[in-house]
Amino acid sequence: MARNDDDNLDGRLNGEQPEGERDATLQRLLYVVLIAILLSLASTILTALTIVQFIVIAVSKGEPNERLADFGTDLGIWMAKAARYQAAASEVKPWPWTDLD
Repeated sequence: MARNDDDNLDGRLNGEQPEGERDATLQRLLYVVLIAILLSLASTILTALTIVQFIVIAVSKGEPNERLADFGTDLGIWMAKAARYQAAASEVKPWPWTDLD
């Protein structure tokens, strides 16, 4: 079974959320600012990954690099979890405060 099939992704994004402790308002603000910086870095990494993957596809006659594709999937899931925390849709902080799944 492919690692990034739709059922697996849905579970990783919307699956059971462990109960997170509600942070104090100022502490949450600090986390939100740090996560915003990490999201900016993740966006830059995603852009670089996209360019490299495009080059790989062009050179290898249409075949993407599976490891790059999996990394992009993991990065996107992390970005979604970070956005959920920032929007207060979840109390679970993303990696590095919790395990990266």
